[in-house]
Amino acid sequence: MTPADSCKGTGMTDWTTTRRSALTAMAATLAFPAVAAGGGKRRVRLIAGTYAREGGKGVYPIAFDPDRDTWQVGTPISGIDDASFGVGGGPGGAYHFVREKAAGEIAAYATDWSHRGTTSTAGADPCYVAIDRASACLAVANYSSGSVAFHRLDARTGVPGEPVVFRHTGHGPNTARQEAPHAHWVGFSSDRRWLHSVDLGTDTIFAYRFDPQARSLAEPIAAWRAPPGAGPRHLVHHPRRPLAYVVCELSNTVIMLDSRADGSFATRHTVSTLPSGYEGASQAAHIAIDQAGRRLYVSNRGHDSVAVFALDASGVPSPLQHISSGGNWPRFLLVLEAQRRVLVGNERSGTLAIFRIEPDGRLTATGQTLSVPGAVFVGQI
Repeated sequence: MTPADSCKGTGMTDWTTTRRSALTAMAATLAFPAVAAGGGKRRVRLIAGTYAREGGKGVYPIAFDPDRDTWQVGTPISGIDDASFGVGGGPGGAYHFVREKAAGEIAAYATDWSHRGTTSTAGADPCYVAIDRASACLAVANYSSGSVAFHRLDARTGVPGEPVVFRHTGHGPNTARQEAPHAHWVGFSSDRRWLHSVDLGTDTIFAYRFDPQARSLAEPIAAWRAPPGAGPRHLVHHPRRPLAYVVCELSNTVIMLDSRADGSFATRHTVSTLPSGYEGASQAAHIAIDQAGRRLYVSNRGHDSVAVFALDASGVPSPLQHISSGGNWPRFLLVLEAQRRVLVGNERSGTLAIFRIEPDGRLTATGQTLSVPGAVFVGQI
């Protein structure tokens, strides 16, 4: 990330949303005449987080009617400012947002967007959150402080308790971007034995032994080292094989990893996220995988594209397509497989571009673009 896209926010407003204002906003979001008139049961509900410094006014409800192929952006829910990432399905239906600021916070909201509670992440600029729903535990990546905050959630409300904080150590060779640890991603393993954190600043994936019964983490160990200066950012697991794929922001690469039972990884294969011959500036951002484990999707900021990779029978990726992201600085993308759509959040142009997933996994631009100023993530509700 550049300073403009580092996990740092400015100009933030008060995080607390009153019940009245939240319900008023929710009522406005439901007033989607074109969408509400369609097949209600098939309607897809989404939420988009935004940066205030890029013009965002909170989180934006979005509805998609696949029968009519229509999209509607609702009135932004004010008070949920600078929500750079969120995750749903918490206790009591809670949705959790990180508030990206120097004194980071994690907040829980009900399905009507009434505010349930906010807790400090005891770190700076939180930018990613993961939840283990069965044990009601949640982890946050604090980017600027290079730490992971681990919270136990209230079983009824989902409000996070006070965090246990683990600080990464080390640095990388890029003095502008890797002068210190920068935790950028967290995720629980499918066997619920590990929490992993991808650290851009130290070129490391850290592994934490997770005890779901005790609801606790052990101290981190280095599970994998990236090539020096690669700047690993986000990770996805293969849905059917013991494999993972990490996208590296600074080297613009995807690295295929073997996942081991002891929580560590081993490098298997590396591929560029950029087309052959491109020499301009770019920074890889988000990565997603389909449910069959056949296609990878990666966003490139600078080249302003989405790279599509085909995965062979053993999981090795090969470039299939590069397509324009439909805007400027694609920080995030969301794959909606059931609807055969991909949404790309172009942060600097303030747009969500809609793509159709073709039978072979390639993307086709639909020409549909939604205005969401400062869009930095999109999640399904």
